[in-house]
Amino acid sequence: MSLMHVDFYSDVLGRGVHMDAVLPDGPAPEGGFPTLFLLHGMTDDCTLWQRRSSIERYADEKRMAVIMPGTELCWYANTAAGEKYFDYIADELPRACRRMLPGLSRLRERTFVAGLSMGGYGALRCAFKRPNMFSRAASLSGAVDVFRLSRDPMPLGRPFCWEDVFSPREEIPGSEHDLFHAAEQLKENRPEIWMWCGTEDDLYDMNRRMRDHLRRLGYRLTYSEGPGDHQWKYWDREIQNVLNWLAPGEEERECR
Repeated sequence: MSLMHVDFYSDVLGRGVHMDAVLPDGPAPEGGFPTLFLLHGMTDDCTLWQRRSSIERYADEKRMAVIMPGTELCWYANTAAGEKYFDYIADELPRACRRMLPGLSRLRERTFVAGLSMGGYGALRCAFKRPNMFSRAASLSGAVDVFRLSRDPMPLGRPFCWEDVFSPREEIPGSEHDLFHAAEQLKENRPEIWMWCGTEDDLYDMNRRMRDHLRRLGYRLTYSEGPGDHQWKYWDREIQNVLNWLAPGEEERECR
């Protein structure tokens, strides 16, 4: 695998942005390398997946490219303050990566998105809003209900203004920021969804509600849970399960 640190200019955001990418060695297969856009959490940046997990080694085993963008505390949203982070992540970034890294697949069925916590919210948002781009999405301990979260003005003990991102709290239900509503609105070309959350995580109840919601709507959902709270030791384990789901071995592929 090769590791790249990339700085480039975003026309959507109007400033320089950063991303890290791990790329398989050798020529790309027919259809290009399967590509995972891997999103960070609220207190993280584009380096944390490498620093806290063995994502490079796991991706190498699957010959999968992994793109890890940095997006600050934007919640992968077009914010009320006017920054177009969703347009950047869901539209501009895939186009830019395919232009700069020509070995990446351009096929929907080989393009995926995943993330943890805030990034889990971002991954599902990308999947529900851009189903023609992403065929599968995975959420690890996802912060999937921002309406419930916005009751807390200082998550994780840090000053943070929810209204700068999501507008007034009472306007969130049914808006573009509401994942439950987004899942309902998508009727065709639905992506496959994978979810995991620890049973001691503060976000556990909202993940169970999203699980039940997606099942009622008829989504193809792979859901699991187990002992654990909001920690990297669980995400390092579960991202391996995500990659196995995205790129099963030949034996599993034959059983499908």
